[in-house]
Amino acid sequence: MLTKLTVIRWLLAALLVVFRFKQVRSGASDHKYKPNDEVPIYANKVGPFHNPSETYRFFDLPFCLPAHLKEKPEALGEVLNGDRLVSAPYKLPFMVEKDSEIVCRKRLTKEEVSKFRSAVAKDYYFQMYYDDLPFWGFLGKVEKDKTDPVEEKYYLFKHLHFEIHYNKDRVIEINAKADPNSVADLSEDKEVEVEFMYSVRWKETNVPYESRMEKYSQSLSQQHHLEIHWFSIINSCVTVLLLTGFLATILMRVLKNDFVKYAHDEEAADDQEETGWKYIHGDVFRYPKYKSLFAASLGSGTQLFSLALFIFGLALVGVFYPYNRGALFTALVVIYALTSGIAGYTAASFYHQLEGTNWVRNLLLTGCLFCGPLFLTFCFLNTVAIAYTATAALPFGTIVVIVLIWTLVTSPLLVLGGIAGKNSKAEFQAPVRTTKYPREIPPLPWYRKTVPQMAMAGFLPFSAIYIELYYIFASVWGHRIYTIYSILFIVFIILLIVIAFITVALTYFQLAAEDHEWWWRSFLCGGSTGVFIYGYCLYYYYERSDMSGFMQTSFFFGYMACICYGFFLMLGMVGFRAALFFVRHIYRSIKCE
Repeated sequence: MLTKLTVIRWLLAALLVVFRFKQVRSGASDHKYKPNDEVPIYANKVGPFHNPSETYRFFDLPFCLPAHLKEKPEALGEVLNGDRLVSAPYKLPFMVEKDSEIVCRKRLTKEEVSKFRSAVAKDYYFQMYYDDLPFWGFLGKVEKDKTDPVEEKYYLFKHLHFEIHYNKDRVIEINAKADPNSVADLSEDKEVEVEFMYSVRWKETNVPYESRMEKYSQSLSQQHHLEIHWFSIINSCVTVLLLTGFLATILMRVLKNDFVKYAHDEEAADDQEETGWKYIHGDVFRYPKYKSLFAASLGSGTQLFSLALFIFGLALVGVFYPYNRGALFTALVVIYALTSGIAGYTAASFYHQLEGTNWVRNLLLTGCLFCGPLFLTFCFLNTVAIAYTATAALPFGTIVVIVLIWTLVTSPLLVLGGIAGKNSKAEFQAPVRTTKYPREIPPLPWYRKTVPQMAMAGFLPFSAIYIELYYIFASVWGHRIYTIYSILFIVFIILLIVIAFITVALTYFQLAAEDHEWWWRSFLCGGSTGVFIYGYCLYYYYERSDMSGFMQTSFFFGYMACICYGFFLMLGMVGFRAALFFVRHIYRSIKCE
């Protein structure tokens, strides 16, 4: 019978094969060309530079249309990323230089002038792909009127210069620069005659083909930025680890004193009244309220934790190379579907241990706990994208594919995992017996209530990751490229350790105060870091970014709410598992009647 480790290795190997195959896929050939061979060039999208989610099809603006307009077939992840590649109006054959080649002469109507002027005013950029290499450029510029400084003049770039580097029969690099002197004035609402042109220059380079993607990550990997990055992370980690070590030392000393005290009390007088966490030994393993929801939360959190580990595994072996962001979305969808059996098994097994009977309802709750809010958020945001006619709106065919994946893969695996979990022979391991009637919890000061405890539990783990959050946000919601996955993995491991320690510490203080309802509290305290991350979203949006507009705002806060909710479930599971291990350990170490 296959072990869990064997299954995980097999799944990771299969995913590597899929993504490696996708990585070498080309739109036309094996990326080798002879002089005068046509090299595929595709126009992707346009949009405001500061609003990465608000992108539109390239020909939504009145550019010159090519003679034969065709769309490039795209993978699921590319569609989810908002890519809509179509044939570009430029012809750039291999090693063929051109000087002021005319694309087309076009008389822009007042409506078309207004469209271009609005795009220039909003700092629109375009993205294209040449031999699968991305490149960008701006549509125009805004300048102050020399005669009237209050007024602004809007200019559209007419002439594009392509500079292409090659190594033997391979394309290595492409840059596109607009001629700042060749512009069309769009300041007035009147028809404008525009002659779109382009030039091509070829230069030889010694850069090998295998390294042609490295330039896209150089800005982040420069020695200066890398040193600052490492220094910030090490500084944060050292601080957090010192605090964690200090907390762990105090906790161990207190526990040692407790063990000595309880052992002495047992030897001195059996009828002496018990106090502290030993006093509630008959209630500490009493099953929590809403145990079906609790088991479903653990199942969903375990699935998301498995998803995170697989994503890190693929990232560390180099699958998510720069500007292959479609691979990340594909991986998220595929791995989430394949790991749904983990959620079903974990939830049903734990629900069975808690002596739950309605396992079907528990399974439905597990399947909908994360997917439900995500689906509702997607429906709203997709409607917004459709209203804006943005490329973020998923085509009907893609929605059908996702529904089929959920129906044919996610749901069956969830049910199979649930059946296996229900039929498992595992029993809840409680080292002490639970009394028939629960003890009354004594009145607690306000700072021992759930919300203040969550705030205390979430702050320390958040302080370990907040520096890294900026780089992640700048990559996901900006134009930076994130490539230092090793640092991210280290931060993730430290985050898990800190959450485990802080949850265990707060659980001990709760039990010492004779409050035996620790189950939900440990889960909420562990997951509270997700709430802090969402708070950071507010800071990042208003202080660190230039995003604006209803669509971008709704996309940012909508999808970040789903991501932070996922972190809440995942980290809550980690916090509870750590607290459960700790509680079992301390009550196994003492003699309880």
